[in-house]
Amino acid sequence: MAIGSVYLKVIIDRFESVKDLGDKTINQLSEEGIHWTYNETSNSVAVIVKHMSGNMVSRWTDFLTSDGEKEDRKRDEEFIDDLSSISELHHIWEKGWQTLFRTLNSLGEQDLLKKVTIRGENHLVLEAIERQMAHYAYHVGQIVYIGKQIKNEAWESLTIQKGKSEEYRKKIIDKHQ
Repeated sequence: MAIGSVYLKVIIDRFESVKDLGDKTINQLSEEGIHWTYNETSNSVAVIVKHMSGNMVSRWTDFLTSDGEKEDRKRDEEFIDDLSSISELHHIWEKGWQTLFRTLNSLGEQDLLKKVTIRGENHLVLEAIERQMAHYAYHVGQIVYIGKQIKNEAWESLTIQKGKSEEYRKKIIDKHQ
């Protein structure tokens, strides 16, 4: 398998992993929880989801042929907490991710060194993908952190629980022997 094909498989897996962390956090939140903010300058999970989805739809639609910052995107409106329900949040969340995965799955190794633009700035496709990975991982990290604050003692860990690292390591080693 060529390195470009391997890269595309790996990056899709990484995006799926980031999405999974967001999914598992959002699924722990209530209708009220998606709108919770630490203070007036903070964003709620609902706002972060709107922003991420707006970014994904803009960046990944016509990815190879148009600027990643679409003229019809209303970025400032993404930061208004006006989602009416957790169901609407799920719909917007999925719309963004579906756009991303549809585009990534359509790319081939030959596309990775092509140029795309984001806000008029040229990027190799490879660079644009990495740029978005960093952006989405950053925001999903925020979603997870907010979820942990809201749920407190009721938080269901998404990874290795505190104090369970050695137990987890042994389980993985045993699984692969």
